[in-house]
Amino acid sequence: MPTFAYVVKDTAGHKHNGLLEAASRQALMEQLWKQDFVVLAIQEQERRAGLSRLGQPKVPVQQLVIFSRQLATMVSTGIPIIGALDVLASQAEHRTLRQVIRRIGTDVEGGMSLSECLAKYPRIFSEFVVSMVKAGESSGRLDEILDRVASYLEKTDALRRKVQSSLFYPMVVSCLAGAITTFLVIVIVPKFKDIFTSLGGRLPLPTLILMSVSEFLGRYLLVEGFLLVAGLIGCRLYLNTKAGRWWFDHWKLRMPILGTLFRKVAIARFARTLSTLVRSGVPILTALEIVAKTAGNKIVEQAVLDARTSIREGEPIADPLTKSKVFPPMVTRMVSIGEKTGQLEQMLSKVADFYESEVDTAVTGLTSLIEPLIITALGLVIGAIVIALFLPIFNVSQLINPY
Repeated sequence: MPTFAYVVKDTAGHKHNGLLEAASRQALMEQLWKQDFVVLAIQEQERRAGLSRLGQPKVPVQQLVIFSRQLATMVSTGIPIIGALDVLASQAEHRTLRQVIRRIGTDVEGGMSLSECLAKYPRIFSEFVVSMVKAGESSGRLDEILDRVASYLEKTDALRRKVQSSLFYPMVVSCLAGAITTFLVIVIVPKFKDIFTSLGGRLPLPTLILMSVSEFLGRYLLVEGFLLVAGLIGCRLYLNTKAGRWWFDHWKLRMPILGTLFRKVAIARFARTLSTLVRSGVPILTALEIVAKTAGNKIVEQAVLDARTSIREGEPIADPLTKSKVFPPMVTRMVSIGEKTGQLEQMLSKVADFYESEVDTAVTGLTSLIEPLIITALGLVIGAIVIALFLPIFNVSQLINPY
């Protein structure tokens, strides 16, 4: 979305300025009008990298956890938000976050609420964080809500790191295996070809196939590299489309071995996010909308949006979740029980704890399973190449041309 620089005046006559992302100029004007601002000027910013757009660079999750936790501590001790933000800005380690905190402090001093200030930087503070802070301001429990935000960010980041660590090793080994195999076929095999040609005679079929593959790959190496890069770019562009993203997310949940892990991660994220929002007093319709946006999977997102529509029409949330076939019966039944007993937040929290534990177990099992599979596959490929190369040597007497 484009970014707009705006200048507004509040009901007290004070001027405020800043940057906000919006779908259009009219959408931003309507957003500012809802906050009782008089719009004086709006100008679209040029798309440039760097810190000129303070909302653009991302901030590490751990820095946001520290910010939330420290702000919660200072607010709970009675320190005014402006003073707390001033302290946090002076000791923030991340440069971008330090500059953003200073601007937030200036805006808060000018009369804006903390949630409105955070909403100006959507690349740093997600809609989840903004809604949580807004709920904390409304309920007068800002310190408690900020502490929950920090805990939520810690748990979701830990979950993400576990999945990444489980996939990192197989990816590295697979890349090394591909590089070694390519080196053998393109560099080593041609040297054996010269030897076999000098000896003469008829080569075995596996050796002939290997020589043909090596010659083809070596002759059209630049074309193959271009096609590989073009294929990767084309896949990336397709996955950025709605149909491509839908297909990829559907495939992720159904792929062998890893599909179970991705499904458990999606369920754990869904339950943890919705549980935290409901517990903090965010309205259920707003909470489900936020959960859908942060799901990270189009299939799960659509299931949550269907549940939101179901609630708006007076139906229970569990029915559309069951129809989606994404959520196991245990999850939908616990959600149904939570709705009927008024303990939805507690049930979702238990679901999140259970599936986060399941992710831990799945990651451990996946690592122990994939490692021998990759080593075996690599051994088979390299072994086949070596056998094809040495097969003629075992029958060297037949290769020597008697004439």
